[in-house]
Amino acid sequence: MYADFPFGWHLATAAPAGRKEGDISSVFISLSGKEQPPLPAKFVDQKKRLLAGREGQIKRSWDRLLCKLRDEVRVIEERKSDIIPSIDFKEIQAAPRSFQDELRKRGVAVIRGVVPEEEARAYKEEIEAYVRANPHTKAFPPDDPQVFELYWSKPQMRARLHPNMIEAQRYLMSFWQSHAADAKVSPIHPLTYADRLRIRQPGDAGFALGAHVDGGSVERWEDNGYGLGNIYQRIWEGRWEEYDPWEASCRVPAVADLYNGAGACSMFRMFQGWLSMSHTGPKEGTLLINPILSMATAYYLLRPLFEPVSTPPSGGSRLTLDTYLDPTNWRLEENPSSKLEGATPGYSQELNAVLHPHLQLDKTMVHVPRIAPGDYVAWHCDAIHAVDKVHEGRGDSSVLYIPACPVTEANTEYVQRQKLDFLAGIPPPDFPGGKGESEHIGRAIEEDLRKCTNDEGLKSLGFAKWDAQEANLKQGQRQVLEKANQILGL
Repeated sequence: MYADFPFGWHLATAAPAGRKEGDISSVFISLSGKEQPPLPAKFVDQKKRLLAGREGQIKRSWDRLLCKLRDEVRVIEERKSDIIPSIDFKEIQAAPRSFQDELRKRGVAVIRGVVPEEEARAYKEEIEAYVRANPHTKAFPPDDPQVFELYWSKPQMRARLHPNMIEAQRYLMSFWQSHAADAKVSPIHPLTYADRLRIRQPGDAGFALGAHVDGGSVERWEDNGYGLGNIYQRIWEGRWEEYDPWEASCRVPAVADLYNGAGACSMFRMFQGWLSMSHTGPKEGTLLINPILSMATAYYLLRPLFEPVSTPPSGGSRLTLDTYLDPTNWRLEENPSSKLEGATPGYSQELNAVLHPHLQLDKTMVHVPRIAPGDYVAWHCDAIHAVDKVHEGRGDSSVLYIPACPVTEANTEYVQRQKLDFLAGIPPPDFPGGKGESEHIGRAIEEDLRKCTNDEGLKSLGFAKWDAQEANLKQGQRQVLEKANQILGL
């Protein structure tokens, strides 16, 4: 993720080259200490291709979008964290329509009590003991660790493979649909994606991730990136209202890492997410989310095609913010540039108030509500998210990053590589390389898996065979499960 999320991701691609050692700072240009370089001229041509013959439709679409965003900002400013839907784990199979509708619209939800509170809090204590036993563990920042380069600790494995976690992931991914019966993706069969963990201490200001979207950046505009699945075609056609962020089939062929970014994720994550190991509230080192899924996506995609007529208000300027943001003050670029605001090859998409003014991020980035150990927070893979700049609370803010990933051919290929890395104790394929935990005392081994999970958990990690003859499967689901078994050698 990261929603904190230390990773970008990529839906379908060849196995990435081995990665150098590193940490989460290599995922975000804002944490890396590097200057954002100008983009090459090919992006000028790409923007022209996206616009060609549709200039009028896209401008009218943009104007409608800005008006809708203005209204939605007011709603969020009034409701704040209450806008994020929440449900108890025991109720998900009978979730009220109101919860379902809000999840689809907002792209984020809290499922409470996925893991019993005492058990989840114990994960954190056991991880700290694991770090003490292995003081050479890498972390960021090095001088005051908050995000640890750990993937194979026993608590992480127990949490990922917990039967309740798998059921929660299956429920969340059921919100994704494929209109094509032969789409080779199965949202009802979760796969495990091993990721990092965070134990953020009070007062920390180092792990201050601003508003961003994982899953690459410039690839969203490229024909051989997200364009391979025509994911955003309705937006490019000037019909953003018809864009469906929950259509799964178009995501399968898309490539979200054309540049082998250090934090690229090679799995299609329908939801990014974390399991809490602590009691955490707003401004206590927690997650912020922008709950305008479809409109915000359309906005950050269309933004590079437009420029303001008048510059933004400042100091003694008589130009008010409302006048600056009004659709009449925005036009298609007169001289198309290579700029894709906030996008840098190999890094996650970042957003800010200057580059993306209409999102009014100071008003629309809302904290998730107060969280207890064992609560699972999940958000759509295109959702804008951030982390508190400063942890103002009194206790730790600790989470295990656990996304929800469906079975696809590319996802299964990754799981097969990941399985071998687990057995060797080295970092998973997407993450900075090196020895990892291969020499760590007390890391999880295969024998531990069989003690902490059921058959569904073993399947999710590639240690057991899928049932391709399961009842009520679509054609594409059966085919992809059969292919998955072949890839896993089962």
